[in-house]
Amino acid sequence: TEVALTELGKKTGAFEAVVSDDLANFEPDAIQQFDAICFLSTTQDVLSPHPEVLKKMSDEEKKAATERTARLRKSLMDFIESGKGFVGIHAATDTLYNMPEYGRMIGGYFNGHPWNAATEVQIDVEKGAEKHPLVVMFDGQSMNFKEEIYQHKDPYDSRKQQILLRLNVEKSAKVGGMKRTDGDYGVSWARNHGKGRVFYCSLGHNHEMYWNAKILSHFLAGIQWSIGDLQAKVEHQ
Repeated sequence: TEVALTELGKKTGAFEAVVSDDLANFEPDAIQQFDAICFLSTTQDVLSPHPEVLKKMSDEEKKAATERTARLRKSLMDFIESGKGFVGIHAATDTLYNMPEYGRMIGGYFNGHPWNAATEVQIDVEKGAEKHPLVVMFDGQSMNFKEEIYQHKDPYDSRKQQILLRLNVEKSAKVGGMKRTDGDYGVSWARNHGKGRVFYCSLGHNHEMYWNAKILSHFLAGIQWSIGDLQAKVEHQ
């Protein structure tokens, strides 16, 4: 997955990817070198030390770690709100549950995947959005493949983001565990947050997604929009 996105940038010349899990990149000064931050299948509290590491720290070290986490969280949100970009892929919504402002920014939190990696699903381009620059590569055509598809919980509200791709529940495999009563299963969306641009797509569990040309084109458009190189209007409350 990291290779796919790195090569996507190299082959197109659209961006240069810096692949790293070094939290020093989120420090207020360091983060300014980037045009956008991408959370690629992150999970849980990625801006804090692992709980097992935290347990072994002295009280003084714990205090310093807590202060650093607060600083990095603020740094990330300030970065986005100031006009930079954020890209979330797949498990990025399964991240930072203890940071409500992150949930509001990305547009929802993971609430299980009734459609697992071996499930046949149909993904539709959102009605009325067929010509939107972030989904124009699909020509309004639905896609059918096997993929793990997320359902989302609060603060998810499809009115608060421009939905781009959506799961077609009726034409996908019948599964149990669906928790939404409204049948609203957005798969990909874009939204403004402050002056920033946020693109999220829950596709990306199965490796085949990363050599599907149209999905890679979708990722590329989302990344280019997030960094400000592709003009596209997003509409939401």
